[in-house]
Amino acid sequence: MNLFRWLNVAVTRNLRTIEMIGVLMRIFSFSLVSWLGPESPFLFVWAFNTADAVMLSWCAFIKKDPGAATAEGFAVYDVKEQSIRSILILFSGIYGPPNDEAICAAGAVVEWQR
Repeated sequence: MNLFRWLNVAVTRNLRTIEMIGVLMRIFSFSLVSWLGPESPFLFVWAFNTADAVMLSWCAFIKKDPGAATAEGFAVYDVKEQSIRSILILFSGIYGPPNDEAICAAGAVVEWQR
């Protein structure tokens, strides 16, 4: 429990910086997928996006935002066939009344393949 409290204090002290790093991580990962297309390192991008979602959700929780949501998605487009081969969308978020200890987490995954 001490580790959690220590991390919470560290995040609280550096809230704006951590939020900005989370946003920049998201921009970088989507840029990487845009540049590399189907050759993108899927596991790396997924782990990177999960880390930035945790950072941004933690910051929202500390700020006592009534809700925050993210949706991340990837699509694989086949240039030869000129069609989308698969789509993966990850949803994560928190919700609850402001200034309430009962803030809840939610998440979902949508996957489609041709």
